[in-house]
Amino acid sequence: MNITLMDGGMGQELLARSSTRPTGLWATQFLIDTPELVGEVHSDYFAAGANIATTNSYNLHRDRLRFFDIENRFADLHRQACTIAVSARDRHGRGLVAGAIGPTGWSYRPDLAPHAEKAAELYAEIARLQAPYVDIILCETMSSVEQARGAVMGAGVVNMPVWLAVTVDDKDGSKLRSGESVTEILSIIAEFKLEAVLINCSVPEAVDAAIPLLANPDVPIGAYANGFVKIAMDFMKRGSTVDRLEKRSNLGPEAYADFVDGWIRQGASIVGGCCEIGPAHIKELKRRFKGFPN
Repeated sequence: MNITLMDGGMGQELLARSSTRPTGLWATQFLIDTPELVGEVHSDYFAAGANIATTNSYNLHRDRLRFFDIENRFADLHRQACTIAVSARDRHGRGLVAGAIGPTGWSYRPDLAPHAEKAAELYAEIARLQAPYVDIILCETMSSVEQARGAVMGAGVVNMPVWLAVTVDDKDGSKLRSGESVTEILSIIAEFKLEAVLINCSVPEAVDAAIPLLANPDVPIGAYANGFVKIAMDFMKRGSTVDRLEKRSNLGPEAYADFVDGWIRQGASIVGGCCEIGPAHIKELKRRFKGFPN
């Protein structure tokens, strides 16, 4: 089996390399203040063995920027996130760039997102900005069928591969965070001609349960889990910062690779890491598993 190795998390890795406190802008703060650090993280993931650089644009939505009175920088920040990732890829000499589009409203809160048709307009604006730079549009951390539908509907306005990544309940990986069965995502695959479906930003144990439910002969499946203890309830309030989340102490590179081994055995062909999964984890995946392109 040929396996695509994604990169790991960006925001938590940036925080780990910085002495600054997290803000409500999340990783966008580093794009503004220390863009060279963002490029360094991309380069380190490529050096570790990743085939894909995911742009630091997950949180780049107009409403998030508007709250900090910098909505006028929306387009420029997207272009900057893309060019930094592209430059890192070009320095490395090979690989792909995935344009990250996070959920509208708030992460893990599909009830705060607009309906699919309205959300699609917001996602489409981002996809058009990123399309000249990236190889893939990656819709990440979608928590409901409606939210996922809006994301891929919007991303579909550009003529390039669209990958959908959904997040599942940390206690029951058979369900999206909305409570819907993860299998309800399968209907979106054919409707929108997706080129990959993944599980992301959930604890690895939940991913274990979700992966076999997504088995589909028509598209590759994959996963990139986070390294948090759980998504705390007080983090799910609009405006919260990532200091509300606790890093696990038992998910080093080898332990994480054990989980990934199980996903690959269940048919996953795209793997990587999300929040708190860093270059050392990606390096261990590259070392441990065969089938990754050089």
